[in-house]
Amino acid sequence: QVQLVESGGGSVQAGGSLRLSCAASGYTSRPYSMGWFRRAGREKVAEIWRGGSETYYTGPVKGRFTISQDNADYTLYLQMNRLKPEDTAMYYCAAKRSDGGTWSDWGPGTQVTVSS
Repeated sequence: QVQLVESGGGSVQAGGSLRLSCAASGYTSRPYSMGWFRRAGREKVAEIWRGGSETYYTGPVKGRFTISQDNADYTLYLQMNRLKPEDTAMYYCAAKRSDGGTWSDWGPGTQVTVSS
């Protein structure tokens, strides 16, 4: 059974950094795409696909956040630097198993709180 579990959230002051991790288990092959979402899944923060050769970032995080993935076990990471209070949210990891598929797999989320 597929499972995604996030970790690494916490409380930091503005300007600080956090690194989120998403442990993936139960996959028999690499998901086509994995990503980070916030705002109850309504905002896609970052995505990585095609074996890590393609990435996407939403405008407000460009230049501050970096998405990466471990090719050995598909663990997903989000390095978040120069955090702002508006980055405060529950962050969710999600996976799309095939090209053209839906975001079918979701983790329970990890809370990030940034104070000014």
